[in-house]
Amino acid sequence: MKGAIPLADQQVVTITEAAAFQIKDMMKQNEEEGSFLRVAVHGGGCSGLSYGMGFTPEAEEGDMELLQHGIPIVVAKKDAPILKGTIVDYKQSLMGGGFTIDNPNAIASCGCGSSFRTATETGTPENC
Repeated sequence: MKGAIPLADQQVVTITEAAAFQIKDMMKQNEEEGSFLRVAVHGGGCSGLSYGMGFTPEAEEGDMELLQHGIPIVVAKKDAPILKGTIVDYKQSLMGGGFTIDNPNAIASCGCGSSFRTATETGTPENC
C-alpha cells in the first residue's frame, strides 16, 4: 500500500470482536468488501472534536494501517495521537445497537456522547 506507515508496535485503535462482526456485515451489505475501515477525528460537535468511521477503497499517503479481525483499518497520521488507545465496540440493547468509542485521551465530552476534546486538541466547538 503506497505511502502507508505500518503501525508495528503502536496500537492506535482496537476493534472488539462485536464491532468487527458488525463492520464485516456492513461491508458485505454495502458491497465494500476489500475496502479499508477509516477511523478519523473531525472538528466540530459540542466539545470541539467528533469521531468518524467509514469505508475507503484505498489508503492515503501517510496513513497508518493495521489489520484486526480480518478488517484492514486506516488512521490518518495526524489523528493517531488523538486516537491512541481508543477502543471501538458495538453494543446491542432492547432499543437497538450502535458503536461505542472509548478514548482514554478524551478529557471532556458532551451529553450526546459523540463529541469530545483532549488535553492538547480542542477542535472547533459548535452548538448541539
